[in-house]
Amino acid sequence: MAQKTKTRDITIVDKSGTFNTFFRKFTGDADEYDFEGLSALRKVLSNEKARLLHTIKTKHPRSIYALARLLKRDFKSVKEDIKLLERFGFIDMIAEHTGKRERLRPQVVVDVINITIKV
Repeated sequence: MAQKTKTRDITIVDKSGTFNTFFRKFTGDADEYDFEGLSALRKVLSNEKARLLHTIKTKHPRSIYALARLLKRDFKSVKEDIKLLERFGFIDMIAEHTGKRERLRPQVVVDVINITIKV
């Protein structure tokens, strides 16, 4: 059976001379998020976050700490980026238990991001 592609749809709409952006799951989920303009969209889709997503998808780090080491970045910065990407549905955090400890493993859950600009 073929694996279903997971897509996120980002629509940028011109309203009254300003761009309003909405983030919506392409699968028909009605939840929408207002990005408060293009600058907020750029924060979500920055080069650093693209690098983070690529590293998660190709290297499969076992924790946020391992991801920070792979990226040679500060743990706190990576954790903040992970929270933002998780909030908008690009990644999920999978809980894994080893003994009494719980570790959160990041996993990319989106294959395609479509950006549409309506003017």
